[in-house]
Amino acid sequence: MAITLDQTIAQKQRNWLTALLGSQTFWVLIAVILAGIFLSFATSSFATPTNLYNITRNVTFVAIIALGMTLVIITGGIDLSVGSVLCLCSMILAVVMHAGYGIGVGIVASIGTALVIGAFNGILIAYLGFPPFVVTLGMLSIARSLAMVASNNTVVFQFGPDHDKLLALGGGAWLFGISNPVVYMIVLALLTGFVLRWTRFGRYVFAIGGNEYAATLTGVPVRTIKVAVYMLSALSAGVAGIVQTGWLGAVTTNIGAGMELQVIAAAVIGGANLAGGVGTAFGALVGAALIEVIRNSLGLLGINAFWQGTFIGGAIVLAVLFDRVRNFRQSE
Repeated sequence: MAITLDQTIAQKQRNWLTALLGSQTFWVLIAVILAGIFLSFATSSFATPTNLYNITRNVTFVAIIALGMTLVIITGGIDLSVGSVLCLCSMILAVVMHAGYGIGVGIVASIGTALVIGAFNGILIAYLGFPPFVVTLGMLSIARSLAMVASNNTVVFQFGPDHDKLLALGGGAWLFGISNPVVYMIVLALLTGFVLRWTRFGRYVFAIGGNEYAATLTGVPVRTIKVAVYMLSALSAGVAGIVQTGWLGAVTTNIGAGMELQVIAAAVIGGANLAGGVGTAFGALVGAALIEVIRNSLGLLGINAFWQGTFIGGAIVLAVLFDRVRNFRQSE
Protein backbone atom coordinates (compact mmCIF):
# COMPACT_ATOMS: atom_id res chain seq x y z
CA MET A 1 0.00 0.00 0.00
CA ALA A 2 1.39 3.39 -0.98
CA ILE A 3 2.23 5.82 1.82
CA THR A 4 0.75 9.29 1.38
CA LEU A 5 2.58 12.54 2.03
CA ASP A 6 0.36 13.25 5.06
CA GLN A 7 1.24 9.87 6.55
CA THR A 8 4.95 10.52 6.03
CA ILE A 9 4.73 13.92 7.74
CA ALA A 10 2.73 12.42 10.64
CA GLN A 11 5.33 9.67 11.07
CA LYS A 12 8.17 12.22 11.20
CA GLN A 13 6.25 14.27 13.75
CA ARG A 14 5.72 11.20 15.94
CA ASN A 15 9.41 10.30 15.67
CA TRP A 16 10.39 13.86 16.60
CA LEU A 17 8.04 13.89 19.57
CA THR A 18 9.26 10.49 20.76
CA ALA A 19 12.87 11.61 20.53
CA LEU A 20 12.10 14.81 22.44
CA LEU A 21 10.24 13.01 25.24
CA GLY A 22 13.05 10.47 25.44
CA SER A 23 15.71 13.15 25.74
CA GLN A 24 17.26 13.57 29.16
CA THR A 25 18.28 17.12 28.29
CA PHE A 26 14.64 18.03 27.62
CA TRP A 27 13.48 16.82 31.03
CA VAL A 28 16.34 18.55 32.82
CA LEU A 29 15.37 21.77 31.03
CA ILE A 30 11.78 21.27 32.20
CA ALA A 31 13.10 20.77 35.74
CA VAL A 32 15.04 24.05 35.54
CA ILE A 33 11.97 25.91 34.30
CA LEU A 34 9.67 24.42 36.95
CA ALA A 35 12.22 25.15 39.69
CA GLY A 36 12.44 28.74 38.49
CA ILE A 37 8.65 29.13 38.54
CA PHE A 38 8.38 27.57 42.01
CA LEU A 39 11.16 29.74 43.45
CA SER A 40 9.62 32.86 41.92
CA PHE A 41 6.48 32.28 44.00
CA ALA A 42 8.15 30.72 47.05
CA THR A 43 10.66 33.53 47.56
CA SER A 44 10.62 37.26 46.99
CA SER A 45 14.21 37.52 45.81
CA PHE A 46 14.69 34.76 43.20
CA ALA A 47 13.09 36.57 40.26
CA THR A 48 14.76 39.91 40.98
CA PRO A 49 17.05 41.29 38.26
CA THR A 50 20.05 41.20 40.60
CA ASN A 51 19.60 37.53 41.51
CA LEU A 52 18.93 36.43 37.93
CA TYR A 53 22.00 38.36 36.79
CA ASN A 54 24.08 36.58 39.42
CA ILE A 55 22.68 33.16 38.47
CA THR A 56 23.42 33.59 34.77
CA ARG A 57 26.91 34.86 35.52
CA ASN A 58 27.74 32.20 38.11
CA VAL A 59 26.63 29.35 35.86
CA THR A 60 29.05 30.32 33.11
CA PHE A 61 32.26 29.07 34.73
CA VAL A 62 30.97 25.54 35.26
CA ALA A 63 29.21 25.57 31.89
CA ILE A 64 32.29 26.63 29.91
CA ILE A 65 34.37 23.81 31.40
CA ALA A 66 31.45 21.38 31.01
CA LEU A 67 31.59 21.97 27.25
CA GLY A 68 35.13 20.61 27.14
CA MET A 69 34.30 17.86 29.63
CA THR A 70 31.41 16.75 27.43
CA LEU A 71 33.82 16.10 24.56
CA VAL A 72 35.97 13.95 26.84
CA ILE A 73 32.99 12.01 28.19
CA ILE A 74 31.65 11.38 24.69
CA THR A 75 34.91 9.60 23.86
CA GLY A 76 34.47 7.44 26.97
CA GLY A 77 37.08 9.31 29.03
CA ILE A 78 37.08 11.53 32.10
CA ASP A 79 39.09 14.58 33.18
CA LEU A 80 39.42 15.09 36.92
CA SER A 81 42.04 17.81 36.62
CA VAL A 82 39.93 20.70 35.28
CA GLY A 83 39.51 22.46 38.63
CA SER A 84 43.25 22.47 39.26
CA VAL A 85 43.98 23.44 35.65
CA LEU A 86 41.66 26.42 36.11
CA CYS A 87 43.62 27.35 39.24
CA LEU A 88 47.02 27.05 37.54
CA CYS A 89 45.96 28.98 34.43
CA SER A 90 44.43 31.72 36.58
CA MET A 91 47.60 31.95 38.63
CA ILE A 92 49.86 32.03 35.56
CA LEU A 93 47.79 34.88 34.15
CA ALA A 94 47.90 36.76 37.45
CA VAL A 95 51.62 36.25 38.07
CA VAL A 96 52.61 37.25 34.52
CA MET A 97 50.50 40.41 34.60
CA HIS A 98 51.63 41.21 38.14
CA ALA A 99 55.22 41.09 36.83
CA GLY A 100 54.37 44.00 34.51
CA TYR A 101 53.45 42.24 31.28
CA GLY A 102 50.32 43.16 29.32
CA ILE A 103 47.04 41.29 29.29
CA GLY A 104 47.82 39.77 25.89
CA VAL A 105 51.02 38.14 27.16
CA GLY A 106 49.22 36.91 30.26
CA ILE A 107 46.41 35.32 28.26
CA VAL A 108 48.84 33.64 25.85
CA ALA A 109 50.83 32.24 28.80
CA SER A 110 47.66 30.99 30.46
CA ILE A 111 46.23 29.39 27.32
CA GLY A 112 49.62 27.89 26.47
CA THR A 113 49.79 26.32 29.92
CA ALA A 114 46.34 24.78 29.46
CA LEU A 115 47.22 23.32 26.06
CA VAL A 116 50.48 21.82 27.35
CA ILE A 117 48.65 20.16 30.25
CA GLY A 118 45.93 18.86 27.93
CA ALA A 119 48.49 17.48 25.50
CA PHE A 120 50.37 15.80 28.35
CA ASN A 121 47.18 14.13 29.61
CA GLY A 122 46.14 13.12 26.11
CA ILE A 123 49.49 11.61 25.16
CA LEU A 124 49.67 9.50 28.30
CA ILE A 125 46.12 8.28 27.76
CA ALA A 126 46.06 7.83 23.97
CA TYR A 127 49.62 6.71 23.19
CA LEU A 128 50.82 5.07 26.41
CA GLY A 129 47.51 3.52 27.43
CA PHE A 130 47.26 5.07 30.87
CA PRO A 131 43.74 5.05 32.39
CA PRO A 132 42.17 8.54 32.13
CA PHE A 133 41.15 8.41 35.79
CA VAL A 134 44.72 7.86 36.95
CA VAL A 135 46.33 10.45 34.65
CA THR A 136 43.90 13.24 35.36
CA LEU A 137 43.78 12.48 39.08
CA GLY A 138 47.55 12.85 39.16
CA MET A 139 47.33 16.10 37.19
CA LEU A 140 44.74 17.38 39.67
CA SER A 141 47.46 17.34 42.33
CA ILE A 142 50.32 18.46 40.06
CA ALA A 143 48.56 21.51 38.62
CA ARG A 144 47.45 22.86 41.99
CA SER A 145 50.93 22.30 43.39
CA LEU A 146 52.45 24.24 40.48
CA ALA A 147 49.98 27.07 41.14
CA MET A 148 51.27 27.25 44.71
CA VAL A 149 54.85 27.28 43.49
CA ALA A 150 54.15 30.00 40.91
CA SER A 151 52.59 32.33 43.50
CA ASN A 152 54.49 31.17 46.58
CA ASN A 153 51.02 30.28 47.89
CA THR A 154 49.96 33.93 48.14
CA VAL A 155 46.93 35.85 46.92
CA VAL A 156 47.52 37.84 43.73
CA PHE A 157 45.20 40.82 43.33
CA GLN A 158 47.34 43.37 41.46
CA PHE A 159 47.55 42.74 37.72
CA GLY A 160 50.01 45.35 36.55
CA PRO A 161 49.36 48.06 33.96
CA ASP A 162 46.40 46.20 32.37
CA HIS A 163 44.64 45.57 35.68
CA ASP A 164 41.46 47.40 34.66
CA LYS A 165 41.35 45.67 31.26
CA LEU A 166 41.33 42.25 32.92
CA LEU A 167 38.57 43.27 35.32
CA ALA A 168 36.52 44.59 32.41
CA LEU A 169 37.12 41.37 30.46
CA GLY A 170 35.62 39.19 33.19
CA GLY A 171 33.31 41.55 35.02
CA GLY A 172 32.07 43.88 32.32
CA ALA A 173 28.91 43.83 30.22
CA TRP A 174 29.80 45.09 26.76
CA LEU A 175 26.85 43.68 24.78
CA PHE A 176 23.35 44.98 25.58
CA GLY A 177 24.09 44.89 29.30
CA ILE A 178 24.64 41.10 29.22
CA SER A 179 27.44 39.95 31.50
CA ASN A 180 30.59 39.20 29.47
CA PRO A 181 30.98 35.66 30.87
CA VAL A 182 27.48 34.83 29.62
CA VAL A 183 28.37 36.04 26.14
CA TYR A 184 31.53 33.93 26.14
CA MET A 185 29.53 30.90 27.30
CA ILE A 186 26.95 31.27 24.53
CA VAL A 187 29.58 31.73 21.83
CA LEU A 188 31.59 28.72 23.01
CA ALA A 189 28.44 26.59 23.28
CA LEU A 190 27.42 27.46 19.72
CA LEU A 191 30.92 26.68 18.50
CA THR A 192 31.03 23.36 20.37
CA GLY A 193 27.57 22.41 19.12
CA PHE A 194 28.57 23.19 15.54
CA VAL A 195 31.75 21.12 15.83
CA LEU A 196 29.90 18.13 17.25
CA ARG A 197 27.03 18.28 14.78
CA TRP A 198 28.55 19.40 11.51
CA THR A 199 32.26 18.58 11.39
CA ARG A 200 34.31 15.46 10.75
CA PHE A 201 36.04 15.97 14.09
CA GLY A 202 32.67 15.76 15.84
CA ARG A 203 31.75 12.56 14.01
CA TYR A 204 35.09 11.06 15.02
CA VAL A 205 34.49 11.97 18.67
CA PHE A 206 31.14 10.15 18.68
CA ALA A 207 32.60 7.21 16.76
CA ILE A 208 35.34 6.71 19.35
CA GLY A 209 32.84 6.80 22.20
CA GLY A 210 30.44 4.48 20.41
CA ASN A 211 32.99 1.80 19.55
CA GLU A 212 36.68 2.65 19.67
CA TYR A 213 37.76 -0.61 18.04
CA ALA A 214 35.37 -0.16 15.13
CA ALA A 215 36.45 3.48 14.78
CA THR A 216 40.08 2.36 14.50
CA LEU A 217 39.21 -0.20 11.81
CA THR A 218 37.37 2.43 9.77
CA GLY A 219 40.38 4.73 9.72
CA VAL A 220 39.50 7.19 12.47
CA PRO A 221 42.72 8.69 13.93
CA VAL A 222 41.71 7.66 17.43
CA ARG A 223 44.90 8.66 19.22
CA THR A 224 45.09 12.08 17.61
CA ILE A 225 41.43 12.80 18.36
CA LYS A 226 41.85 11.74 21.99
CA VAL A 227 44.82 14.06 22.48
CA ALA A 228 42.85 16.90 20.85
CA VAL A 229 39.85 16.25 23.11
CA TYR A 230 41.91 16.44 26.30
CA MET A 231 43.59 19.59 25.03
CA LEU A 232 40.16 21.14 24.44
CA SER A 233 39.06 20.11 27.94
CA ALA A 234 42.11 21.81 29.48
CA LEU A 235 41.60 24.80 27.17
CA SER A 236 38.03 25.24 28.39
CA ALA A 237 39.33 25.23 31.97
CA GLY A 238 41.97 27.81 31.01
CA VAL A 239 39.38 30.08 29.38
CA ALA A 240 37.11 29.79 32.43
CA GLY A 241 40.10 30.61 34.64
CA ILE A 242 40.88 33.77 32.70
CA VAL A 243 37.28 34.95 32.82
CA GLN A 244 36.87 34.09 36.51
CA THR A 245 40.07 35.94 37.39
CA GLY A 246 38.72 39.07 35.75
CA TRP A 247 35.42 38.65 37.55
CA LEU A 248 36.85 38.01 41.04
CA GLY A 249 39.70 40.49 40.78
CA ALA A 250 42.00 38.17 42.74
CA VAL A 251 43.46 34.68 42.54
CA THR A 252 44.06 32.27 45.40
CA THR A 253 45.45 28.75 45.29
CA ASN A 254 42.10 27.27 46.35
CA ILE A 255 40.20 28.66 43.37
CA GLY A 256 38.48 25.88 41.44
CA ALA A 257 38.79 23.38 44.31
CA GLY A 258 36.19 20.63 43.83
CA MET A 259 35.00 22.21 40.60
CA GLU A 260 35.71 19.04 38.61
CA LEU A 261 32.83 17.31 40.42
CA GLN A 262 30.38 20.08 39.50
CA VAL A 263 31.57 20.03 35.90
CA ILE A 264 31.20 16.27 35.55
CA ALA A 265 27.81 16.50 37.23
CA ALA A 266 26.70 19.21 34.79
CA ALA A 267 27.72 17.11 31.78
CA VAL A 268 26.10 13.91 33.10
CA ILE A 269 22.91 15.62 34.27
CA GLY A 270 22.71 17.29 30.86
CA GLY A 271 22.68 13.93 29.08
CA ALA A 272 26.30 12.90 28.55
CA ASN A 273 26.80 9.16 29.05
CA LEU A 274 29.83 8.16 31.12
CA ALA A 275 30.10 5.03 28.96
CA GLY A 276 30.72 7.28 25.94
CA GLY A 277 29.00 8.00 22.66
CA VAL A 278 26.35 10.44 23.94
CA GLY A 279 26.44 14.14 24.81
CA THR A 280 25.54 17.62 23.57
CA ALA A 281 26.75 21.17 24.12
CA PHE A 282 23.23 22.31 25.02
CA GLY A 283 22.99 19.52 27.58
CA ALA A 284 26.14 20.81 29.29
CA LEU A 285 24.57 24.26 29.65
CA VAL A 286 21.27 22.89 30.96
CA GLY A 287 23.05 20.65 33.47
CA ALA A 288 25.14 23.57 34.71
CA ALA A 289 21.99 25.70 34.98
CA LEU A 290 20.25 23.11 37.15
CA ILE A 291 23.24 22.90 39.50
CA GLU A 292 23.34 26.69 39.88
CA VAL A 293 19.59 26.91 40.49
CA ILE A 294 19.93 24.25 43.21
CA ARG A 295 22.82 26.13 44.80
CA ASN A 296 20.99 29.44 44.62
CA SER A 297 17.70 28.08 45.92
CA LEU A 298 19.19 26.58 49.09
CA GLY A 299 20.07 29.99 50.47
CA LEU A 300 16.80 31.57 49.40
CA LEU A 301 14.76 28.82 51.04
CA GLY A 302 16.82 28.90 54.22
CA ILE A 303 18.21 25.39 53.71
CA ASN A 304 21.69 24.59 55.04
CA ALA A 305 24.22 24.93 52.22
CA PHE A 306 25.79 21.63 53.27
CA TRP A 307 22.85 19.90 51.56
CA GLN A 308 24.10 21.08 48.16
CA GLY A 309 26.20 17.96 47.59
CA THR A 310 23.25 15.73 48.44
CA PHE A 311 20.96 17.41 45.93
CA ILE A 312 23.58 17.42 43.17
CA GLY A 313 24.57 13.82 43.87
CA GLY A 314 20.92 12.81 43.79
CA ALA A 315 20.51 14.58 40.46
CA ILE A 316 23.45 12.61 39.05
CA VAL A 317 21.97 9.30 40.23
CA LEU A 318 18.59 10.20 38.71
CA ALA A 319 20.27 11.17 35.44
CA VAL A 320 22.10 7.84 35.22
CA LEU A 321 18.91 5.99 36.19
CA PHE A 322 17.02 7.78 33.43
CA ASP A 323 19.69 6.73 30.93
CA ARG A 324 19.57 3.10 32.11
CA VAL A 325 15.76 2.97 31.84
CA ARG A 326 15.91 4.48 28.35
CA ASN A 327 18.52 1.96 27.21
CA PHE A 328 16.50 -0.90 28.69
CA ARG A 329 13.38 0.15 26.80
CA GLN A 330 15.30 0.48 23.55
CA SER A 331 16.77 -3.00 23.94
CA GLU A 332 13.33 -4.59 24.31
